Amino acid sequence: MNVADEYTHSLWMDTPMPVTPTLSASDRADVVVVGAGIAGLSVAYELAARGRSVIVLDRGRIGGGMTARTTAHLATALDDDYKELIRVRSEDEARLFYRSVAEAIDRAEAIQSTEGIDCDFARVDGYWVLAPDTPVTHLDEEFDACRRLGIPVEQCHEPTKIHAASVSRSLRFPRQARFHPTKYLAGLIKALQRRGARLYSESCVEAIEPGSRNVRVKTATGHTLQATDVVVATNSPVNLRVAIHTKQAPYRTYAIAAKIPARTLPDALYWDTLDPYHYVRLQPFSSDDDIVIVGGEDHKSGEADDGPQRFAKLEQWTRDRLPNLREITHRWSGQVLEPTDFVGFVGRSPDEQHVFMVSGDSGQGITNGLVAAILISDLITKGGSPWEKVYAPDRKIHKNITEFLTENITPLKNFAEYLTADTMASVERLHPGEGRLVRSGLKKIAACRDRNGTLHLHSASCTHLGCVVHWNSLEQCWDCPCHGSQFAPDGSCLNGPAVSPLSRVAIPPNVEAAE
Repeated sequence: MNVADEYTHSLWMDTPMPVTPTLSASDRADVVVVGAGIAGLSVAYELAARGRSVIVLDRGRIGGGMTARTTAHLATALDDDYKELIRVRSEDEARLFYRSVAEAIDRAEAIQSTEGIDCDFARVDGYWVLAPDTPVTHLDEEFDACRRLGIPVEQCHEPTKIHAASVSRSLRFPRQARFHPTKYLAGLIKALQRRGARLYSESCVEAIEPGSRNVRVKTATGHTLQATDVVVATNSPVNLRVAIHTKQAPYRTYAIAAKIPARTLPDALYWDTLDPYHYVRLQPFSSDDDIVIVGGEDHKSGEADDGPQRFAKLEQWTRDRLPNLREITHRWSGQVLEPTDFVGFVGRSPDEQHVFMVSGDSGQGITNGLVAAILISDLITKGGSPWEKVYAPDRKIHKNITEFLTENITPLKNFAEYLTADTMASVERLHPGEGRLVRSGLKKIAACRDRNGTLHLHSASCTHLGCVVHWNSLEQCWDCPCHGSQFAPDGSCLNGPAVSPLSRVAIPPNVEAAE
């Protein structure tokens, strides 16, 4: 299982993925890649193209993770502002960051062309749109920062369809891109299989053990893989207990998709200046219709349980700008991991020889995954990369300390929840699809009834570092607000950094039948 097993269904999930087997025996390869989303499959593709033997594992379906829950903007524009990146890092590192994302998008364009992947890839402009109540100096400062870095950008004074009434300013970033992410992944899978790579679904990794000569990867079914190098591309790294998790924070984000008449909205990427911001793109559908995809309404994972209201706000915001929007066809949510200093963690895993990782996708997970493919394959095959320092997972946070401390208050607040909860008797009032935290003596229990009415009782302690999980009624899962783990109603782990399921709690006599 992985996050494909959560309740909402994205537009991208309508595309079937190639069927892959489950790992059934121990094996070895030059490289084992753990995680089969945009980062894992892209890294595997680059390494296979360079002659390495590759095995790819995923805890659920190949291509069924967070990549299928994005909106797939391929952007050189930075959602946290280049102005801020210069402040917390440096002009030199900001310039390298831009070059890395520009080269990564170029590489995706080349791959889909070379491999004949029909994924609706298109180069489009990106518009950073001024929102009401945002000072115009916000755009002016970002424009100046981009010009200092040599980033192509243009001031625009004509309103777009995404502007609110009476607002017209934006920045235009040329040569951004969009594609259909699961069509692209399906193409990568076929290209990998042609090159002899071995891909296994429903094959959960429980341990990664670096050694002096080989790295051992152990699965939940008892099989062991040996490799010279291992790449962990699991959204949030499953191989580290603490090192990265204090430097990034999990956020839920929401998206809707609906048809609109073709040519209603110019084909481009759009982002506004609100915080959290809205993000908009088109997906081709037919000669008469396009599909518009709108996202936003983010919140810290586990700190809200009001998905329907957030979808309603997204729909209203969209209809205010696109009044000929038709019925909403898809609603879904996903999780992003926000790095404290605005750049993902890609490269050598801290204090682990021959183990590499990618995480910290922020709101640009697709682009970050494409960067990881080039960077990590260079580290493995060449021993270095010009981008290595920018993305180094072991880097210290020297600036933006306030945000670092703020995000790390979450575990402290979370542990305080052990002091409060409903009594065990309250599970009798749970209806199908509901969940809550209950107390049995000093023990906190995650109690829910799945949509079929079956009662599930588990420890409320996340199996990563023990934070208290929160019920997500929209996705019918338990979210950990500390580091982003997610668990199904039956306790199965859907998303890292946790690997093990929530521990089961015995159901008291006669409680299960109560309604």
